[in-house]
Amino acid sequence: MIGGTAIGFAPLLPWAAIAALAAPLALVLAVSFWRRAGGAVWRLMVGGLLLLALANPSLINEQRDILPDVALLVVDESASNRIGDRAQQREQALAKIKERLKEEKDLELREVRAGAADASLTGGEEGTRLFQAIDRALAEIPRKQLSAVVMLTDGQVHDAPAKDAPGAVPLPAPLHALLTGAPGEADRRLRVVQAPSFGLVGKPQTITVRVEDETAAPGTRARLSIRQDGGERRAEPAPIGADHQIEVKIEHAGQSVIELEVDPGQRELSLLNNRAVASISGVRDRLRVLLVSGEPHAGERTWRSLLKSDPSVDLVHFTILRPPEKQDGTPIRELSLIAFPIRELFEVKLDEFDLIIFDRYRRPSILPNVYLQNIANFVHKGGGLLEAVGPNYGTPLSLFRSPLGAILPAEPTGQVFEQGFRPKVTEIGQRHPVTADLPGADQAEPSWGRWFRQVEAEVAHGRAVMSGVNNRPLFILDRVGQGRVAQVMSDHMWLWARGYEGGGPQAELLRRVAHWLMKEPELEENMLQANVQAGRLMVMRRVLERDYKSVTVTTPSGESKNLELAEEQGGRARAALAVTEPGIYRVTDGERTAIAAAGSLNPMEYADLRATPDKLIPAIEASKGSWRWLASAPGAAIALPDIRRVQSGRPAGGRDWIGLVRNGEFRVTGVNQIPLLPVILVLTLALGGLALAWWREGK
Repeated sequence: MIGGTAIGFAPLLPWAAIAALAAPLALVLAVSFWRRAGGAVWRLMVGGLLLLALANPSLINEQRDILPDVALLVVDESASNRIGDRAQQREQALAKIKERLKEEKDLELREVRAGAADASLTGGEEGTRLFQAIDRALAEIPRKQLSAVVMLTDGQVHDAPAKDAPGAVPLPAPLHALLTGAPGEADRRLRVVQAPSFGLVGKPQTITVRVEDETAAPGTRARLSIRQDGGERRAEPAPIGADHQIEVKIEHAGQSVIELEVDPGQRELSLLNNRAVASISGVRDRLRVLLVSGEPHAGERTWRSLLKSDPSVDLVHFTILRPPEKQDGTPIRELSLIAFPIRELFEVKLDEFDLIIFDRYRRPSILPNVYLQNIANFVHKGGGLLEAVGPNYGTPLSLFRSPLGAILPAEPTGQVFEQGFRPKVTEIGQRHPVTADLPGADQAEPSWGRWFRQVEAEVAHGRAVMSGVNNRPLFILDRVGQGRVAQVMSDHMWLWARGYEGGGPQAELLRRVAHWLMKEPELEENMLQANVQAGRLMVMRRVLERDYKSVTVTTPSGESKNLELAEEQGGRARAALAVTEPGIYRVTDGERTAIAAAGSLNPMEYADLRATPDKLIPAIEASKGSWRWLASAPGAAIALPDIRRVQSGRPAGGRDWIGLVRNGEFRVTGVNQIPLLPVILVLTLALGGLALAWWREGK
């Protein structure tokens, strides 16, 4: 505690009133001096004394507590400041600074560690935010006590104010940056310049990337490898220092993850930024469906209404009302309003469709075998086929007796059941994504309405996911080549749509079937799926054979972990793993691979790993601070600059030193006030002065 003495005034009248009294007094005294009147000097002294008494001066003695200055140490723990020996440099410098400044009794050190979470799952896109940490710390530090801000960082600070940034306010004390790493570092980097967020399924998309490397000669190319959705890698050369376009084809709806990696360069700080990821959400333009209705029946309109009600479906529908055997002499040109484009649909533009549906179609009809063979080839190449059979399927008029018989999974026995029954989900169907967890199927006896016709058939290949009369196959799914086939062994599904006996999940079932035929990932019967939710990697595996293997998870840093799955209903098994680092997590069961992105796909933190003062120089210059390298070369020992205390207003840095300002702030703890002109003393002096003035004038 120290004392401080000063003279203060507590005027008995407002200063304006004192000034008003002083004006005529000054005028009278001026006239007296002009006329050389005797006693003018004494009158001046008496007038001044009275005015001073009205000002009421006093001697003020303050008791003060000196407040310590505060030096803020900002420690950068970001991912870029942990590569190589930067973390070791940082901690060594921090220890030496603390050792040096512990001798300063009037200096308080406050340490703030920041940046560790800036490249995490939620903040990776924003990079390292050290100035936000400084602002939070300064909210608890009186600005007049701040001595300096000392930052231990690699310089990759992504919220540093730019030079002449509007609204930027300099720090109230000098900013000193002590840089880890070393000058002249080089590193090869891969950056995604532009990537689409969405793409049409089946259409190519373009991704623009750029490879940067200071050590590469102009015109040099680097090997760039590309992998989509965990599949096989392909490689192509990419120019260094110039934009390069990559073309990828979106194979399915939902997220497609494209992994990009460039070969290492001559000098590398880390291989983390040699990799980049692009995520494109696949969307279908419109589902093109060709519906071929044979013999008219009550459910035909139901099929059409269901498909037309979906805005994502582009439907082409034709109905064969007149079978070829019905000959009555009517000219062919008069059988329809327009010529039906059979060749155009089933030969020229067949591959433009996604799904073909036959509803109670029989042969012979207007489609010759060559067009039916085209449909079989369409399925082998990846198309989808759905057949809802009628009674004719059990006769020689069945499509099974045509070229389509090679791809249809159900072989008819010739018998047709004409009796009421409730469709049931089979044991395998309870595990198949098309029929698992169907509304109303979670009971011993399904709650949906009955059907009244079923064509008996044997499953030649594929799986029966629903059964009918006497547990005979009712709904059969099969894979054929690259395509898929579904068969419904009844033409009474329309009863569910009409609400008969409470109806049933017709719309949901057909939606799932259509999506399964279109190879939507979420409806794959043998599927491995991974995604990140609330900081956890969620792994889901679906198999039909109850063979739940454990899976291997590879983290972004390359570490492998074994994960056991727990079985659930619906043919699913799940497991979860805590996510601790951003990037791509790869999950595999030995046959299938799934990938999931945690946090930012391409964190700003890894975009450039070279240590540099460039981002901090504007803030350093604005605060009149300084910056220094801790090490002069890679692997060299650190050399900490001298730390000095300087007075406010003096330079805060030199060639080999940094300065912490002495602010001299204090807190007043007590005040003693002693009047300098007591009333008795003023009256005595005034009367004495007037007497002397009277005596002087009487001579």
